[in-house]
Amino acid sequence: MKSKQRDYIGLRLVLVGIGFTVAISAIGARAVYLQVFQHPWLSAKAANQYERSFRAVGARGKIFDRDLRELAISVDATSVAAYPRRVKNTDQAAIKLGNALSVSHRRLKKKLNSKKSFVWIKRQVTPKEAANVQKLNLEGIDFRIEHKRYYPNKNLGAQLIGFAGIDGRGLEGIEFSYDQFLKGGREHRTVLKDALGRSFESPTQIADIQSGYNLILTLDRTIQYITEKTLAETVKEFGAKSGMAIVMVPQTGAVLAMADYPFFNPNSFHDFNRFHWRNRAITDPFEPGSTLKIFSVAAAIESAGCTPNTIFFCENGSYPIGPNVVHDVKSHGWMSLHHILKYSSNIGTAKISEKLGPKRLYETLQGFGFGQKTGFDCPGETAGALRPYRKWYRIDTASVAFGQGLSVSALQLITATSAIANGGILMRPYVVEAITDQNGKLIRTFGPQQVRRAVSARTAESVKWMMQTVTQEGGTGVLAAVDGYSVCGKTGTAQKTDESGTYAKDKYISSFVGFAPADNPAIAVLIVINEPDHYYYGGTVAAPAFRKITHATLNHLNIPPKGTADHLTVSIISEATG
Repeated sequence: MKSKQRDYIGLRLVLVGIGFTVAISAIGARAVYLQVFQHPWLSAKAANQYERSFRAVGARGKIFDRDLRELAISVDATSVAAYPRRVKNTDQAAIKLGNALSVSHRRLKKKLNSKKSFVWIKRQVTPKEAANVQKLNLEGIDFRIEHKRYYPNKNLGAQLIGFAGIDGRGLEGIEFSYDQFLKGGREHRTVLKDALGRSFESPTQIADIQSGYNLILTLDRTIQYITEKTLAETVKEFGAKSGMAIVMVPQTGAVLAMADYPFFNPNSFHDFNRFHWRNRAITDPFEPGSTLKIFSVAAAIESAGCTPNTIFFCENGSYPIGPNVVHDVKSHGWMSLHHILKYSSNIGTAKISEKLGPKRLYETLQGFGFGQKTGFDCPGETAGALRPYRKWYRIDTASVAFGQGLSVSALQLITATSAIANGGILMRPYVVEAITDQNGKLIRTFGPQQVRRAVSARTAESVKWMMQTVTQEGGTGVLAAVDGYSVCGKTGTAQKTDESGTYAKDKYISSFVGFAPADNPAIAVLIVINEPDHYYYGGTVAAPAFRKITHATLNHLNIPPKGTADHLTVSIISEATG
């Protein structure tokens, strides 16, 4: 071989060697650069291919009635989500998903074209909808198990219990007030994906997220059902717009039932408006009408030296006060204090207010809690309206005494009436009895709280006796009498004001409030019917509903009618002796 050929081949080998050396060096340098200097960026980019982060929420705590029957629980529900960057042909995917989930195609297309790495397609879908989406087998579509709030008794106690939203936060009622206790823990979790996009849990996903605490209410599911059923029947029977009812334990202030009609189903709260959601028994003020005479009479005995037998001249049905005239439904002459309450005389009550004076009447009403919030553990409570007595004219003092010119809530009215049943002691109303963890361990308890003494025990006993005559023959509340039980009560019929602030001739609120048995009151009951048609007197509209609720509730509480125990004893002795 010639020397020139050998030199040429040698040169080529050297050049190839240099080329390989440069290439290998470049690859090595690039590898060092990527592995050392770009390691964090590459790790994040790799993780983005198989890791997905989301916010996981623990189960919301349960709500029970006083007998530990479930009123609100959390159940597992499937939600459909998407990773937009991995969805192919978003137009076609939007159409298929829209048909499967009954969602707008345009809305879904906008979500699938989002620049976000994760979007919700539809939360808490039905099992049928989830199955429809699974059949599509679309890339980039995923499923999440969430906790959905469920109310097994549907509308039962709905306005009081309230509801939670899709993100597990309380939005109304007790669900809202006690959200900090009921809500489950919240954590950011990572879901791992395999090469085919299928998810599997990371080690941190195994442990359950902490669930919320449970609530035990004073509410009795059976008494709530009795109250709601009777309230609905009464509103429908008299063609009224709405109604409210409350059952309370006078000695403690514990609420056994609280109902608002029309009802709504919290499982589908979006299908109803805010009027249905609102707990009107605590949020909506109204003029109490003649039910307020209970407290005017109590003030007369407590502060004006009156007795049930103190007499007043009732002007034979018409009594001018300045340019105004107070009327009675029936004409009366001289009447005793207890007859003024029994027959519900406006003129007699006006005469009582004149003997009392505005200051003592105002202070007594304040003592019973009017014009102030009760402190009840639900949102939106109204304080009502009780103007300072220094701003009252003579007619104002009279009208306030018989229930006009001030406003109260249903909760205020039954709480004040319960004070009469409780020997003159005003209690704070409450509905949450205890908070427990998931194992039933007590976290916090709530019980009766005395607010103050509204009137003396002697005054309360006198008023109780007079209220008992209201339901006896000749009284305005005779239709509230319950066979076998002694009942104390008072009717109320109040005109509503129109938009101009004047009293409307054809709009009334009919009510009845009372308690039973008279000698040892176990329950206080209030019925308020808003704008009944044709008949509007409280003794005609609300009193029968009071009777039904009171009778059924006393039976449920195993409180026997008067004389039943003695009769049973005699029967047993007779059987034993032959």
